[in-house]
Amino acid sequence: MITNDKGIVELKHFILREVCRLAWKGQLSPDETEKIVYEVSPGPKAQYRCCVYKEREILRGRIRLAQGMSPEVSSPTKNVVAVIPAACDDCPIQDYFVTDICRFCLGKACLNSCRFGAISPGDTKMRIDSNKCKSCGLCAKACPYGAIIHQERPCKKACPVGAISYDEAGICKIDENKCIHCGHCIHNCPFGAIGSKIYAVNVIQAIRDGKRVIAMCAPATEGQFGKSINMAAIRSALKKAGFADMVEVGLGGDMTAAYEAIEWIEARKEGRIMTTSCCPAFISMLRHHFPKIYEQNKSSTVSPMVAVSRYLKYLDPECVTVFIGPCIAKKGETLNELIKDTPDYAMTYGEFVAMLDAKDIAIEPIEEDYQESSLFGKRFAGSGGVAGAVMEVMKELGEDTSDIRLMTCAGGDECKKAMGLLKAGKLNVDFVEGMICPGGCVGGPSKHQAENLVLQARADLLSKADDRCILENLKNYPMGQFSMHRDGSIQESPLPHVSD
Repeated sequence: MITNDKGIVELKHFILREVCRLAWKGQLSPDETEKIVYEVSPGPKAQYRCCVYKEREILRGRIRLAQGMSPEVSSPTKNVVAVIPAACDDCPIQDYFVTDICRFCLGKACLNSCRFGAISPGDTKMRIDSNKCKSCGLCAKACPYGAIIHQERPCKKACPVGAISYDEAGICKIDENKCIHCGHCIHNCPFGAIGSKIYAVNVIQAIRDGKRVIAMCAPATEGQFGKSINMAAIRSALKKAGFADMVEVGLGGDMTAAYEAIEWIEARKEGRIMTTSCCPAFISMLRHHFPKIYEQNKSSTVSPMVAVSRYLKYLDPECVTVFIGPCIAKKGETLNELIKDTPDYAMTYGEFVAMLDAKDIAIEPIEEDYQESSLFGKRFAGSGGVAGAVMEVMKELGEDTSDIRLMTCAGGDECKKAMGLLKAGKLNVDFVEGMICPGGCVGGPSKHQAENLVLQARADLLSKADDRCILENLKNYPMGQFSMHRDGSIQESPLPHVSD
């Protein structure tokens, strides 16, 4: 994976690969994982932190995350996104700083503006007492030289919903009632202090137990590993690792688009604005921060991931379904108690690659035609793709879509702004597509390569896909025999073009 946190990613990959290697061998135990700790930090000098003792404590937290556990033993969290406390202590606690631009002026506008007595003269410039500062920012506004700066910590700055705060020691705290599991804080922490729970060990154990484990690869997968690696190549590598099969989640995109189109048609008649259901982080934003919109405007259709999992479990109730994609929020969706019959596990591309590396399996090019999804389902991964697929189904059903007013939002700020306008009754559109990641899923926090490289390879791969229609494609699947509703209720297929 190529990111601005390359060193952290490489360390995480090494730890996860070694944990997976032990799991594949059936040798995962506290003694064996402790050997990983000492392999990374043998001592006597620390490799990454101030001392080997702190370094090893951080590594133990990472190993716990790699096994799907909370990194902190004393106060475990149920949240998918979690903080390793020992790793989170080198960011400044203070928000506002006086820089060397300070002229130590006679007027001292900063001192006069402070209502908390936090500012006082130092030897050569003004100083701010972090124990008294309330981060109101009045001093920065008052300074005529702009000498006082606001330095927001990277994790807090990256969070689109204000779920991050700090305790008295400056340790990051994630509010589980606000967190939408988008994962943006993870790759923005320069110390790697925030991570997500990883379920690779659970998947490996299911394979070792002889269960029929089926992978479900996100539409964003095409392009992640270069233009020579198509879905058939991914499927082949997964089978070598012990997976029974792989299904494109783009097929679930077709399924979701078909049922969401019916909702959109009905909502349009009622004059009600509808939002999409594809992005779990967006749905979590609605649930936690815009509850009325969550109840009244959200599509009741399940996401493509859930749709494919339900389809597979309809065919084989005993199978184990595993989503693979660029999304941290999908892990939260698998654990969402408000959605019935969710997939068993979700993994990122980095976690999937670590599983393969642990068995010395490489993803190699294959010349094979493999397509279960329409081109519209494949395009679910990009901003506008979900809405485009729903509109396509509406056209296939004979609906006139020429006058539909559509809004596509990609990124937490765009989604929040749009929902704020909808809440205030000032959004003059018919439908809203919401995706928390800029650019859509291809810009997800756990993409495997830089986004520009993914898009280049993706364009080449998608150019080879056939142009099958969505409803025509769905004739091959038992629509109406499994639920496409979030509450798990079975609906008869409302699509006249689709036969069971």
